[in-house]
Amino acid sequence: SLFVLIPFQLFVPAKVLGIPGVFPFPGGMTLGVLLFVNLLAAHAVRFTLSWKRAGMIATHAGVLLLLVGEFVTGAFAKEGNMTIAEGQSANYIEDTRTSELAIIDRSDPADDLVVVVPASLLAESAQAPITSGVMPFAVRVIEWMPNARVLGPMQASKQQLARATVGTGTQVAAVAVDVVTGVDGADIDTPAAYIELLHDGTSLGTYMVSPRLNAPQTVVVGAKRYDIALRFERNYRSYTVSLLDFKHDRFVGTETARNFSSLVRLSDPTERVDREVLISMNNPLRYAGETFYQASFAPDDSGTVLQVVRNPGWMLPYLSCALVSLGLLLHFGARLSSSVRRKIA
Repeated sequence: SLFVLIPFQLFVPAKVLGIPGVFPFPGGMTLGVLLFVNLLAAHAVRFTLSWKRAGMIATHAGVLLLLVGEFVTGAFAKEGNMTIAEGQSANYIEDTRTSELAIIDRSDPADDLVVVVPASLLAESAQAPITSGVMPFAVRVIEWMPNARVLGPMQASKQQLARATVGTGTQVAAVAVDVVTGVDGADIDTPAAYIELLHDGTSLGTYMVSPRLNAPQTVVVGAKRYDIALRFERNYRSYTVSLLDFKHDRFVGTETARNFSSLVRLSDPTERVDREVLISMNNPLRYAGETFYQASFAPDDSGTVLQVVRNPGWMLPYLSCALVSLGLLLHFGARLSSSVRRKIA
């Protein structure tokens, strides 16, 4: 961020004193640019190339490279999750930072026809129906919630359950909650929406959709049936990853995890790749410019969650640390050599 807004209440417990309002503060982007410019300016003003200064020059060059690496990562790195049940396969990565409304036509036994509406369009629709020639019906967004909690039938009120007229939303309800701040651990935003579907000007009902729902909902238009689901955005790949075996090892006599590992089969017909790979903690798989980490698992150990990262600047931090280490060795080595010569003399 260029800047952030910090609540005054952050510094005083609300029970002691209520302090409304916020104040601006430089964000990570601003601080990073200022630090980068400061280092360049310092060397531009005081730069003199000599053996005695070689260590400090290398050290500061390493710090500059580290800052460059952070900007490259922030601008170009992509990451997501690949969730696979044991015995199943996946050829797509879910981006948990954004979502999409999927409309699925399963009438063809060979292939599904899927039309997706991105979250950005759902959030900006402002009651105007979303239409397209490839969509079997129009979508009117009644309410969009960037982050929501789903209430069960015993938690939700009758008014909340009455917002949806058909589908799963008649049994559960979605309520908006604050978006995550980025310092809430592994929490992510899980959106939800109330949408009305329209066909030839006739309402097909109001649905509640959310990635928290376990299964798609069915919509009948004439003689055809469609599935709809609000899900995390999917990015498909040319390769397929199949989960052959997932292991969740624990320390004896405890529930503390000792190791997670996934034995997978990687298949990519375009590159003639078909091999088995064991992915475990600190032992990722690197393929096609992406890195697969063992990140999590299904609650009942029935599957795995792999974090997939594509970062074109992944080598820069390593090069930076090597350059800083070399610079410090040169700097302190030169100082030590000078000190030893003085003592000998």
